[in-house]
Amino acid sequence: MFEVLREILVGKLKIPPAEISPGATPDGVDLDSLAIVELSMVLEKELGVAVSEDEIKQAATLGDLAQLMARRSTKV
Repeated sequence: MFEVLREILVGKLKIPPAEISPGATPDGVDLDSLAIVELSMVLEKELGVAVSEDEIKQAATLGDLAQLMARRSTKV
């Protein structure tokens, strides 16, 4: 699921690929409030995975966010 998240961050949100790693933080890759809202919408629309803006903000790392996405996608 991390690779899916990576593709979204690079393709949709224009985050430089070199900045994206499982240990990177949302703040560390410059996910501002607008980008977080957009990411939440893309996850819901394209993957059917509901992750709120607050959950994205609270994720310690992008790896943690990918794990949350994986857990949610198995429930869909």
